[in-house]
Amino acid sequence: MYVSVTEAILQIKSNDNVFIHSAAAAPQYLIKHMVNRAEELRNVSIYHLHTEGNADYSLPKHKDSFCVNALFIGANVREAIQDGRGSYIPIFLSEAPRLFRTKTIPLDVALVTVTPPDKHGFCSLGTSVDISLAAVESAKIVIAQINKNMPFAHGDSIIHISNINYAVEMNEKLPELISHPVTETEKKIGENIAELIQDGATLQMGIGAIPNAVLSCLNNHKNLGIHTEMFSDGILPLVKNGVITGNQKKNHPGKIVSSFAVGSQKLYDFIDDNPMIQMLDFGYVNNVDVIRKNPKVTAINSAIEIDLTGQVCADSIGSTIYSGVGGQMDFIRGASYSDGGLPIIALPSITKKGISKIAPTLKSGAGVVTTRAHVHYVVTEHGVVNLHGKTLQERAKLLISIAAPEHREELEREAHALHLE
Repeated sequence: MYVSVTEAILQIKSNDNVFIHSAAAAPQYLIKHMVNRAEELRNVSIYHLHTEGNADYSLPKHKDSFCVNALFIGANVREAIQDGRGSYIPIFLSEAPRLFRTKTIPLDVALVTVTPPDKHGFCSLGTSVDISLAAVESAKIVIAQINKNMPFAHGDSIIHISNINYAVEMNEKLPELISHPVTETEKKIGENIAELIQDGATLQMGIGAIPNAVLSCLNNHKNLGIHTEMFSDGILPLVKNGVITGNQKKNHPGKIVSSFAVGSQKLYDFIDDNPMIQMLDFGYVNNVDVIRKNPKVTAINSAIEIDLTGQVCADSIGSTIYSGVGGQMDFIRGASYSDGGLPIIALPSITKKGISKIAPTLKSGAGVVTTRAHVHYVVTEHGVVNLHGKTLQERAKLLISIAAPEHREELEREAHALHLE
């Protein structure tokens, strides 16, 4: 039913649980008008992964109206979470859609962006299927912003207009994520990882400088595939040059499999009506049993900090929540089971302030996202080590060898004090 935005947003009531479409698909027009009703709404719980664009519902002045509950924290709500105006739900992305489908988190309203319906009445969720399909299937009321700028994605993205309760037409450009030039440190990490990647490998990597640096080093590789929870512009040159073909994959050969994408308009144009792209539900894409079936799965994930025994903190800085568990464990585990797979944790050896990211122990309050039992390869700009099957003492020695040179002596002293020498 096509209605005005005013009528659509009136469906949101105080005490409702409201889902907002993920990443670049967050419906900015609907969000704006929901926030405009802040004075008349109380205790509305907002659920989402990270979103791009406006998130004014998280501002201090709206704390009595909206509470943010993020399954992964983006920059636009980080302050609200850290100040206690919202909260973080730690969960593996493979399990996240079940929160809605099992009514563990019952949804009253889902706010999404879709393409205009085709001649058969089918719309597409476009750039984000992830947990968003589960939200659409589970919410009592689905309110959709019909936006011709949303690319039509194939796969699980397709829903019929009859599954939308209230449709509001508004065309807006999707938020773009423009990549910054990689630093020398990131370039070296990318080169170190690229040397590990074999022809015919299936890649999982996220968005950011290190994934982009890795991808830029793969121009001489052959027959690479993509099975990843998310992707960005970095894959485009490799597809164009025939490096990414997917023809060695066991699952979805010839297809790029993902759950969501964020990038430039060029990326969105690439996704639009492209049968090579399959946007699928997290419950499938991040399923370890699905991941492991592909050959040489190379999972590249980042870390905020790693201790000398191999414990990886990736969602917090000490006790301060920064991002989320995400799909790191799903893919680290899936890659470890894959024939010829490489589970990789990649990080610069130091922070921007010169503090070592390889630490004797994790900061007080830090969460362990990937346990020391799951860690295999760790990569910094100073080298590559494999901790799999190594003792705690061997791990400490290996990790110190790829730490920043100026921190190695101190790390060795700390290792001695911890009986890790």
